[in-house]
Amino acid sequence: MNLVIVESPSKAKTIGKYLGADYTVVSSYGHIRDLVKKGLGVDIANGFAPHYEVDPDKERLVRELTSAAKKADVVWLASDEDREGEAIAWHLTEALGLPAEKTRRIVFHEITKNAILGAIEHPRGIDINIVNAQQARRILDRLVGFELSPLLWRKVRPQLSAGRVQSVTVRLIVEREREIINFKPTDYWRVVGEFVAGGGKGFKAECSSRFDTREQAEEFLRRCSGVSFGVSSVEQKPGMRYPAPPFTTSTLQQEAGRKLGMGVARTMSVAQKLYEQGLITYMRTDSVNLSGVALGAAKKEVVALFGEQYSNTRNYKTNSKGAQEAHEAIRPSYFDRQSVEGTNDEKRLYSLIWKRAVASQMKPAQIEKTVVKLDGGLSEHFTAMGEVVLFDGFLRLYSEGVDDAGDEDGGLLPKMAVGESVGVDSISATQRFTQPPPRYSEASLVKKLEELGIGRPSTYAPTISTVISRDYVVKRSVDGTKRDYGRLVLKNGTVDFETLSETTGKEVNKLSPTDIGMLVNDYLEGQFPGILDYNFTANVEKQFDEIAEGEERWQDMLGRFYAPFHSEIERAMGEERADTHNVRVLGVDPKTGREVSARIGRFGPMVQIEPEKEGEKPRSASLKKGQLIATLTLEQALELLSLPRSLGEYEGKEVVIGVGRFGPYVRYDGKFTSLGRGDDPYTITLQDAMKLVEAKKSAGEPLKTFAEEPDLVVKNGRYGPYIAYQGKNYKIPKTIEPSLLTIEGARKIVAETPASSKATSVRRKKL
Repeated sequence: MNLVIVESPSKAKTIGKYLGADYTVVSSYGHIRDLVKKGLGVDIANGFAPHYEVDPDKERLVRELTSAAKKADVVWLASDEDREGEAIAWHLTEALGLPAEKTRRIVFHEITKNAILGAIEHPRGIDINIVNAQQARRILDRLVGFELSPLLWRKVRPQLSAGRVQSVTVRLIVEREREIINFKPTDYWRVVGEFVAGGGKGFKAECSSRFDTREQAEEFLRRCSGVSFGVSSVEQKPGMRYPAPPFTTSTLQQEAGRKLGMGVARTMSVAQKLYEQGLITYMRTDSVNLSGVALGAAKKEVVALFGEQYSNTRNYKTNSKGAQEAHEAIRPSYFDRQSVEGTNDEKRLYSLIWKRAVASQMKPAQIEKTVVKLDGGLSEHFTAMGEVVLFDGFLRLYSEGVDDAGDEDGGLLPKMAVGESVGVDSISATQRFTQPPPRYSEASLVKKLEELGIGRPSTYAPTISTVISRDYVVKRSVDGTKRDYGRLVLKNGTVDFETLSETTGKEVNKLSPTDIGMLVNDYLEGQFPGILDYNFTANVEKQFDEIAEGEERWQDMLGRFYAPFHSEIERAMGEERADTHNVRVLGVDPKTGREVSARIGRFGPMVQIEPEKEGEKPRSASLKKGQLIATLTLEQALELLSLPRSLGEYEGKEVVIGVGRFGPYVRYDGKFTSLGRGDDPYTITLQDAMKLVEAKKSAGEPLKTFAEEPDLVVKNGRYGPYIAYQGKNYKIPKTIEPSLLTIEGARKIVAETPASSKATSVRRKKL
């Protein structure tokens, strides 16, 4: 009997279809053991020897796997082919006590019948160098977290944590935010003319100069009045636009973010499901290479869909060293499968992967760019640019997205010759403003991390998820603000001015640091500039690669890192506690003349106003979600401090709106009622506040009780009337009037209706 162990049940199910009755395929459900949770888990004095323990939730599973392995003639370890997969195979060998003579390690890049059977025919042993690279990363991250986090607790604030890659990621986001905060927009005037060529076809051309002021722009427009413009040059440049290579992990994450609006973690989760169903190749890879079989299949598909004239077989070279990654790009397992069944996300992501891979094997697009220069005897000239696609090539199927698109070249220009006169319909000068650098999206952050060499394909998603879960970074959308701008228009010899408005600063799902994130970053950067240095972090990744290739001992690498790092920790521990109040004075309250400031308090960022009398506790309020101490204004702070506020009286009792530790509330008759998600504590009315109070009151009071069955109560809940009985809830059918419900009818509902609080359990198949 053959026992095949993989990481996930869905992968086991797919592989099981390709192997015969002699093979039993089971799942380890990911890692079965890790560094011990209590203490450091690393024996530093003994060459950084790790102390591992089986996950308590996996102890029964390990017993079942051990029993199944003893009964098997051969145990096949079929975990993924990256470092994590190699480590899982090694941990299984150690934890299950697998003898070398009956243990085989197999790897494959896609879950297809040919790939699985091919792997069975060519087994290998566990690559201990790859395992050591993963161990080195895990131990190094444990060392950093174990020593940095207590330092933050003592020197900054309790409950904080730090990590090697996560802290550098936060630094990137904090630095970008400060660039935006310090950015001072300046305006300029851009001049565009609408001209008419022979034959009456219109086109646009932009002035070669931009002007700093309205006066300069207006003076130029007046000089253009009555000027005859003609074509001084026509330049046609043939060009080629080449397809992007097939996806790597990072480019898939970026493109899924740009085109599908999918976050990094969501992208990887969906890709994992596609892989485990045998629909795509392995989704963690630095490689853009395609196998010979894949190239042949892609060519066949291109020719079938578009004809031989669109086919152009090419293979791309991988620049990343990344020895731990797979040797093929992300591609469909079967090129003739254009779509798949599944969830909407699975369908969309598969389509993206299929198009990108097929397009990479198509001919480049042939482009002709035309640049026309217009002169009118002025020191400035106008330039019109157009582009025409002579042969669409790969563009017929796929075009790569961009992060932040700017002004694009125009479309097709009319035919014009040197010396030809053109008519002027109008010339306009529009006020424009310089823009701050954009905040990172998840996709653009992944791109930046990859450019800096920080992390690897398997680390991008968990890194971003970690900094968000720790509340160092938030993902938020901004509606933007309205801004007026001016436009001057020269038409029929007259220059007119008009004021227009636009929305600026709109952002969707961009990453911003929190005040806590900025505080932690500033402390770590001040105390440990080496750890947060981008080059240092990238160099650590290169050392992991060298360990995986057998060129470096992992103990030596950790030793070189740990000695100076530990010395820095001891130095920082000996220094005085950092000033983490980070008080920022915002100004003076015009009504009271008392100082208003912002700082990080016990429960997070807050504003406060000086007390009237010495010794009194200052009045304070928490910041709203999305507000930063660094950008908070006095007006915003005073609005926050306007709470608690009285809405007046209801039935002789005061109604007060406030914000507490658990959010905004209504206080009435000594009781508190939380505001709803859409309720603004600064604008809510007395009438709306009392609706919330009455709704809570009615929800808590029974609609009906039964003397025969005291535990059985009819209540009015958020989603309608229901029966509460012995700790469980039972929905009342809409056809039944709750007030007319009898004890017999209530008992019948309890007997026949599933309880909403009934626990569900998932049973694992016994091995």
